[in-house]
Amino acid sequence: MVRADSTLHVVGCLRVGWGPGRGIALLTALATALAPALASPPAGAAPAPDLRPYPPAAPGERRWFISVDTTPAAAGDLRVELVVGRTLTVDCNRHLLQGSLEEESVPGWGYPIYRVKGGGPMVSTRMACPGQAPRQEFVGLGGSPTLVPVNPRLPIVVFAPQELEVRWRLWRAERRQSPAQTF
Repeated sequence: MVRADSTLHVVGCLRVGWGPGRGIALLTALATALAPALASPPAGAAPAPDLRPYPPAAPGERRWFISVDTTPAAAGDLRVELVVGRTLTVDCNRHLLQGSLEEESVPGWGYPIYRVKGGGPMVSTRMACPGQAPRQEFVGLGGSPTLVPVNPRLPIVVFAPQELEVRWRLWRAERRQSPAQTF
């Protein structure tokens, strides 16, 4: 994810004179000067997180991670909503998977991890759907949304059963605060 406040920093200057036979030297010097910038990730790109402290996925599970690239100052206004579910064939009713997302910590490290409990049977409303064909739709876990604070130094790690998928949405708080009314 690219930050809105990304900036490009010039780390050096190159001065090469132009004259007969200097074209190759100029191109070589320019390529040498630009090589570090071209080889590094673009400004604002999230670096690959260190996942070594996190336990491996258990049999029948997959380990997912989310890395949000932001500054520590901006992270206070951000939350990540974890959306866990799978794509199923559904009708016109509202569908949800039974299950929950629980926070645990990595033993010895204290880093938060999230583990899906359940994710099994689908529940739905029971309205009639005359003349409507079934369709493919992402069906998520029921219950309240799971909003996780953003820490730009740590990935958000989720363990989910093999058949489930983890998606996420970024929530941003308004800077403006409004007073509550007394009564």
